[in-house]
Amino acid sequence: MKFKFPKSLSQILRSQKRLRRTLKKSLLQPAIGPKKAPRSTAKNGLSEVKGFGSNPGRLSMKLYVPSRIAATPALVVMLHGCRQTPESFDAASGFSTLARQCGFVLLYPQQSEANNPQRCFNWFRPSAIARDRGELMSVRQMVEFTCSRHRIDRSRIYVAGLSAGGALTAALVATYPDLFAGAAIFAGMPLGAARDAMSALRAMKSGVSRSPGDWGDLIRTVSPDREAWPPISIWHGTDDRVVNSSNARASVSQCLAVRGINEEAGRTTLKPWGELTQWKSKNAVQVSFYSLKGFGHGLPVRRSARKGQTARFDPYVLEAGISAPLTLLRTWGLKR
Repeated sequence: MKFKFPKSLSQILRSQKRLRRTLKKSLLQPAIGPKKAPRSTAKNGLSEVKGFGSNPGRLSMKLYVPSRIAATPALVVMLHGCRQTPESFDAASGFSTLARQCGFVLLYPQQSEANNPQRCFNWFRPSAIARDRGELMSVRQMVEFTCSRHRIDRSRIYVAGLSAGGALTAALVATYPDLFAGAAIFAGMPLGAARDAMSALRAMKSGVSRSPGDWGDLIRTVSPDREAWPPISIWHGTDDRVVNSSNARASVSQCLAVRGINEEAGRTTLKPWGELTQWKSKNAVQVSFYSLKGFGHGLPVRRSARKGQTARFDPYVLEAGISAPLTLLRTWGLKR
């Protein structure tokens, strides 16, 4: 004997099935990629964005978009150091607060322990920093995704990184110089200083001896036909026990060589926090070297004395007589 459902009950069951399919589709949508990149606030932290590209480097993408931005805002890309996360780096440096105040979009690529147990960007692996491959390509895809979703002013894209993030910054600028309007390397490494983990550790500890021409050739090999390069600043502490300060001088030599600037043309100014040496070309500063006296391994910041403005602790964001975040924003024309 067949039991026949009343028509009304059958309709209810079909409606429930349609509803389940709709909910399932909606839940899967973020994994495919949001139609519009999510926004976040400094209070709620950075937003993770998925589906930004093929992601050959298997990195994560964290984004901060202020509630009020210009029709075509600037973009700042920040690359964290080993054992850091975008959240810890941002909370201590205050970059998202500055993004909210100044109206630029902030992008943090994130390394995973699956890629590197110490969460270091793999700047020393040729496969990770080859053009249109590996971690370099993942960062470029994040930039392109953000530009398309938030109508970024492509003439105002800037990149900076600390330690391993600084070394990856050097590779990004060498490989995609037309993508960036300015760059900064904090306690980082020059391009081509190592080719594997062991040589990376040796280079970090003792530096690598090469002529300025040889350092420059490493970049020319990557971008042989490039003539114009974005302005860049190199920051390093004299008491850095993680990355030898000779690597900063090598980075300076590399940047000067590829730009065709004589190292002797630099002008050094004594500062309360150390020395600033700058090199100009065509009446504009192209390379700056911030040598911080007595400073260790990290990003230099100045803690605000105002109540409620004390940043969270991060072992690689250190008190100094100069604020790197504020200096960068002034240099890049982003400070209001």
